[in-house]
Amino acid sequence: MNKFKYYFVLLLAGIAIVSCNKSDDDVVVTPPRDYAEQYKADNDSIVKYLKTHYIEDVNADFDIKITKIPTGGTQTSVWDQTVYPLQSRDVYNRDVNYTGESPCNTDRILASYTGTLLDGTVFDTSNGLGAAFNLYGGVIDGWSEIFPQFKTGTSTTDTNGVITNSGFGAGVMFLPSGLGYYNEVQSKIPAYSPLVFSFKLFQLSRVDSEYAISSGQRVVIGDGVPDYLEDLNKDGYLYDPQDKVRYPNLPANLIDDTDKDGIPDFLDLDDDGDGYTTRFEITKPKGEVGIVNGFDYGARLYYPWDPILVDDPSTPNTDEREPRGIPAFSADGNPDYTSPDRLRIHLDKLHYKAKP
Repeated sequence: MNKFKYYFVLLLAGIAIVSCNKSDDDVVVTPPRDYAEQYKADNDSIVKYLKTHYIEDVNADFDIKITKIPTGGTQTSVWDQTVYPLQSRDVYNRDVNYTGESPCNTDRILASYTGTLLDGTVFDTSNGLGAAFNLYGGVIDGWSEIFPQFKTGTSTTDTNGVITNSGFGAGVMFLPSGLGYYNEVQSKIPAYSPLVFSFKLFQLSRVDSEYAISSGQRVVIGDGVPDYLEDLNKDGYLYDPQDKVRYPNLPANLIDDTDKDGIPDFLDLDDDGDGYTTRFEITKPKGEVGIVNGFDYGARLYYPWDPILVDDPSTPNTDEREPRGIPAFSADGNPDYTSPDRLRIHLDKLHYKAKP
């Protein structure tokens, strides 16, 4: 199995990235080339670009300008500069390993972006405004692979409704065509085009992706546990081994599947395969919501992942405190609601009947 790379520049370390919607407009499909062979050509083009262009300017708002080094120029290339670290990440996609608070690769994000070809042609931009994207489906693969490498910022709204973002992650990514549109022709994007995106990540919202099929349509219902908490190996990425087009030979260490039934936990309504749904197992028993016999069981119908012991002062009208998280059970069968390393009930088929 070959290893390949894609690259990204960190302008502000520790924050998130952006994505471009896949569009059905003006799409022309040509017979696809071999992904591994095309990657070699794309990688050569991207490395050449990085070695022949330099970062001309990064302003106070982390807008970046990259310019070609003129003949005889002495500017330090993007490849050689050290002010903004050039990094790469190994990515598994279509049987090719591409190299190159954080969102999971299935979360929704709010980000601004500009997309260009290697020749500088701008093919899409959000014009500095934040746009919403769902990283699971509907976006090019490169974006969902990069996002978990960054973190979101914070936003404030003044009395006039003006939103100000600060502390956000910003960067530039350089993608081979296999993580972009590959052989699809978009309005300004030829087939097999490497892509460059500059971006800023403003916000994210967590997603709960489990679904049911109704009238032939996928209806997202969730299982009560957000996707990012179903990332068993804690790498920030969730993959669906059922998708044999994108992941024909997905390595076992990238699959988060508790009961090994071929359905990853983030899409499995019964994570431990005990015949009881995850949502049933994490639902508080009747009579244990709110204040009961002087004990505060918390206001939620479902247990939170971990106990929430401190109320959020920014929401004075809501008490977020939840004294008990999703339970596990000790050897004597008593529920354990607080141990940080406990095995939650929905991940342990031995205790499916031991509801408190």
